[in-house]
Amino acid sequence: MSLLQVSEIDWSPGAEGERAARILRAVTLAAKPGEFVGLVGPNGSGKSSVLRCAFRFNTPLAGTIQLDGDDIWKKPAKWLALRAAVVLQEFPEDFGLTVLDVVYMGRTPHKRLFGGDTPEDAAIVDAALEKVGMSAMRERHFDTLSGGEKQRVLLARALAQQPSLLILDEPTNHLDLQHQIELLSLLRRMGMTTLATIHDLNLAAAYCDRLYVIHHGEIVAHGRPHEVITESLLADVFGVAAIVDAHPVSGYPRITLLTHGETTRA
Repeated sequence: MSLLQVSEIDWSPGAEGERAARILRAVTLAAKPGEFVGLVGPNGSGKSSVLRCAFRFNTPLAGTIQLDGDDIWKKPAKWLALRAAVVLQEFPEDFGLTVLDVVYMGRTPHKRLFGGDTPEDAAIVDAALEKVGMSAMRERHFDTLSGGEKQRVLLARALAQQPSLLILDEPTNHLDLQHQIELLSLLRRMGMTTLATIHDLNLAAAYCDRLYVIHHGEIVAHGRPHEVITESLLADVFGVAAIVDAHPVSGYPRITLLTHGETTRA
């Protein structure tokens, strides 16, 4: 388990630019060891851009990103690959690969140049496929899978990497309701430090230890779900009217959106 610290990062698609044009402005957040942290916000608010900075795809114009106290930009790429695994929304080109081939890619950071697969690699890959419920499809070609199946295979690849930090961009995207719950429950059980963007606020409230809300490239709220998910925040940030109450079984915040014309409680 690792500690991720993102401190005061600015980012713009260009190499330079005026602060007003920057996508991210002074973004600060942390994921403590074993925490499942959610990053939520409207479309275009900068969620994916934060993640891309956190795994060294985007270079911040200012600020620092540290993993266990080390600046990730002062370490070799392999150093980060041995510690952090990433699952994005986009599916990679498969080039005729099978499910097994894709998951074995997670072992790459652990190998020397031209190193072959070992019995230990095989056991780790098998365990990763079992965790996501894809063992029976190990010989299927990746491009024949549904979107939800592909998402589960990519999570297995990340688990095969044996990271101490998981970075997930909309991990429940493409999944049906059953597999959304199964995947998020699995992530909770693993107890790995996790930073994830989550579109569904009810799922974020149910499964995340803490939430950060980003709006127009800035963090506007953070805390435990019951501290963050409020009717006023939903109106101000997401532009929706809603009732927020406690889930009758688990007690986490439950959001009921109000349709057009519904402005008061029943």
